[in-house]
Amino acid sequence: MECRKLELTINSANDLRDVRRIFKMKVYAKVVIGGNQEMEKRTPVDKHGRTNPAWNYTMKYSIGEPWLQHHGTMLVIKLYCKRKLGDRYVGEVHQSLKQLFDHAYPLGGSAVVCFPVQIGCVESQGQLCFSYKFGDKVDIDKLMLAESIASFLVTGPDS
Repeated sequence: MECRKLELTINSANDLRDVRRIFKMKVYAKVVIGGNQEMEKRTPVDKHGRTNPAWNYTMKYSIGEPWLQHHGTMLVIKLYCKRKLGDRYVGEVHQSLKQLFDHAYPLGGSAVVCFPVQIGCVESQGQLCFSYKFGDKVDIDKLMLAESIASFLVTGPDS
């Protein structure tokens, strides 16, 4: 099976709805692709930006080529405010991987985009900016071999 590497950098959000009344907001983002919770990754918590958090945090994924040809495969980025009594949902961004790929392909496979943050189907307050880059097609067997060799070179044979 063929796949591509996706390098996703969650840059920042601005003008988010303030979900805290007393204390300052400390926001992080959770990213899920295609509804697969096993692929969930998250940014560190931004403790200083409040309603304008900045992460510049990069995540890497291997995406099967069929996922890039199907409009139903979604990239979902949910924003949360970290709290001691349970984190509070701020909003989210949904984008089709196919649309992102089709947008970036003529630009060399990468792009920087900003989308409005939503709560359900209602546009909330603020926007989320991220950049992404799709790599070239790679056969999955060759990719796994390359990753295992790279892991061996980094960790050594005794790890």
